[in-house]
Amino acid sequence: MRKLRHFTNLSLSSGESRVLGAQLTPGGVNFALFSRYAQEVYLLLFSDPHEDPTDCIKIENRTDHVWHVFVRGITKGQLYGYKVKGPYDPGAGLRFNEYKLLLDPYAKAITPPVPSAQKGMYGYDPASTEKDLSYSEYDNCRIAPKSIVIDDDFDWQGVTPPGLSREELIIYETHVRGFTKHPSSQIHSPGTYAGFIEKIPYLKELGINAVELLPVHQHYIGSHLTGRGLSEYWGYNTICFFAPELHYSTGEYPGSQVFEFKTMVRELHRAGIEVILDVVYNHTGEGSEVGPTLCFRGIDNLTYYRLWGPVSEPHRFYVNDSGCGNTMNCEHPQVLKLIMDSLRYWTEKMGVDGFRFDLAPLVAREKGTYDKNAAFFQAIFQDPVLQNVKLIAEPWDLTSNQLGNFPEKWSEWNGKFSTTSRKFLRGDQGQMKDLAWRLTGSADLYETSTKYPCNSINFITCHDGFTLNDLFSYNHKHNKENGEQNRDGQSHNHSCNCGIEGVTTSLRILRLRNRMIRNALCLLLFSLGTPMICGGDERGRTQQGNNNPYCQDNEISWFHWDPGTSRDEILNFTRKAIDFRKRYSILYKKLFYSGKDGDRDSVPDILWFDENLRMPKWDDPNQKILCYQIDGSEVPSPYENYHLFFILNGGSEDSVIKLPENKGMRWHRVVDTYRDPGEDFLNPGQEKILPDQQAYSAGPQSIVVLLGKEMRQ
Repeated sequence: MRKLRHFTNLSLSSGESRVLGAQLTPGGVNFALFSRYAQEVYLLLFSDPHEDPTDCIKIENRTDHVWHVFVRGITKGQLYGYKVKGPYDPGAGLRFNEYKLLLDPYAKAITPPVPSAQKGMYGYDPASTEKDLSYSEYDNCRIAPKSIVIDDDFDWQGVTPPGLSREELIIYETHVRGFTKHPSSQIHSPGTYAGFIEKIPYLKELGINAVELLPVHQHYIGSHLTGRGLSEYWGYNTICFFAPELHYSTGEYPGSQVFEFKTMVRELHRAGIEVILDVVYNHTGEGSEVGPTLCFRGIDNLTYYRLWGPVSEPHRFYVNDSGCGNTMNCEHPQVLKLIMDSLRYWTEKMGVDGFRFDLAPLVAREKGTYDKNAAFFQAIFQDPVLQNVKLIAEPWDLTSNQLGNFPEKWSEWNGKFSTTSRKFLRGDQGQMKDLAWRLTGSADLYETSTKYPCNSINFITCHDGFTLNDLFSYNHKHNKENGEQNRDGQSHNHSCNCGIEGVTTSLRILRLRNRMIRNALCLLLFSLGTPMICGGDERGRTQQGNNNPYCQDNEISWFHWDPGTSRDEILNFTRKAIDFRKRYSILYKKLFYSGKDGDRDSVPDILWFDENLRMPKWDDPNQKILCYQIDGSEVPSPYENYHLFFILNGGSEDSVIKLPENKGMRWHRVVDTYRDPGEDFLNPGQEKILPDQQAYSAGPQSIVVLLGKEMRQ
């Protein structure tokens, strides 16, 4: 199809510009596309994704830069795409190419592309120059993905969202495909939304009440990866902000990914588990000026992207604050509208409960600089649909770190919690003062901005970096499988290999690694704030030392479900730790600790000690032991009154810890990570009374939790 021309036998009318995308009605479909600088816009309809279009409709109606047409007689499942004609002048920011079929920015589902040995994935010449890549005259209609008209109706079967408070959340960060793709998952539909449903009982038994899913928006796989036999596994390369990733569906029919995603959300909600999506609005999969033209670039490059260049060509290049080739122009009203429409769609139609924003400062810029009062924040604040969803920021980008500087309703990934915890666990000096802030909700970051402990998303590991197992198995990253000569990924991981790099059969080292993992889980789950577990850490998952497996859609990244002694021990410990957190609500109280008495027992809500019941020497670099007592008498619990006493021994020696006196109470051992599995975490009601109520011997590199209680009469 070399030359654009109008041909169709379908009945047309002007349609309307109010709602962008393809809107299904009883009589047909309304199509609306924003393009300020286009000269002509054509809507192409297809009956077969691998054949030429059945109809090519020149859109004659334009209202305020929105091109629109109503097509009668077509219905859900209709395949379509756009071709947009206009000038090709990269220096001026114009990159129209009438030969390329374009995805609708508002497409709710797409068909798979057809790989071509001659033209590459998505039908683009594997050339090396900007001109060849962005303005090839090769017509890709037969192999490019098509947008699909979707019916929004769905039977939610009366299931409603759990509606959990932020204080209650225990988040599990995971990947839809990797969670069940490995054969050891032993499920019917591995690597899919349907397969995820089969593992919901596992999540429920673990005690998880929220899953944070790595990107499920449709993403683009670049030739730089496919040429090396790799994939865009993580999915941080979005090309459609409304469409769920098709490769996570069973693919039973065009658009089935929408139905299957909604079904997964419904069943998670039925189990009391909320769904948070990791969303990437800061850049798209079209990459830099040598990237392919898939959607936004060919529709309205000047509007959708931040551009720069020399005086003679001021808009030739893409601002790359994302590190992924381009940065979305989120300050433009149309781009802001796209983001807001996308968030509302996933909330209202797809049923999700919240969003985690990748490189969030990039979405909230005014005149190129992060602004706490940016239009993006104002739009969400006043939006009736989005006012009550959970909002989580990754508070940094390539040029700034805004930790603690997001608006009140926003939670933030607390990178300081991760760094400080790692340093303490491996025995670094000088961590006591900062550790105390992290354990108690990071009031130094949040309290002055009228936030709460729950605004801090506490994590030690996440998808980006070592797993918890690898954190204590490797001193160095091992990313050679990524094909970048081990240059990619973070080089400063604050990790420790416990004596041997990587896999070992040494029982001494394996026991130490197991203990370090349990120590980390205690820090994470017993600290004030919202805990986030990196999926698989509860099973000792390894990535073989790869701390950047973004391109590894294989056994390096997939979850292994085979049982094993060490895996089972860590899993059992994690379950008990989550249950303990839920039982003792002082661990997820809404307000920060004050250090003062809040009731009539004359006991402050928190007290800090060293090993001799003295005030810790906060600035002593050699201090490796930190103890503290929290008063649980003011919150609902299994007991009328209780205290929890924590011993954190980051040193390499045994230490005798003096215990505070508790009138009318006796200290019971609940947790001691130095003890063997089975004795390391005692079940409720089986806590052991200490024979010595005045002192406790804490093993090296261990964490102890004691319960001071008096039983109800």
